[in-house]
Amino acid sequence: MKRLFLVAAVLFCFALTANAQQVLTGSWYVDKDTPGYTLDKNVGDRTVDIEVVFTRPFSSKPEVALSVSLIDEVDPTQMRYQVSAKSVSRDGFTVQIKVWSETKLNALGGFWVAVQQ
Repeated sequence: MKRLFLVAAVLFCFALTANAQQVLTGSWYVDKDTPGYTLDKNVGDRTVDIEVVFTRPFSSKPEVALSVSLIDEVDPTQMRYQVSAKSVSRDGFTVQIKVWSETKLNALGGFWVAVQQ
């Protein structure tokens, strides 16, 4: 299943960049040292937001795709999470990580690609 997701993500990125005018890529990572990190404590809905600033601004709002490549979970049977790009602008975006129920994550990381068509 992981391999299928990885292949689909790579194909998606290639499709996005085929006719792109500008492409930027990078990585994101959160853990217990991230200010406001609560994904390893308590139960219920918890979110952490991290800001990504582009090294150079786009001329218009880009499309952003995220992937997850690292998960350090406390209990793999209790893993419920969502990662999304919020507040996308020409200058950057926010990676929002949400967990719920009994999920506890020590760290989470991945990659992003921003494409202007």
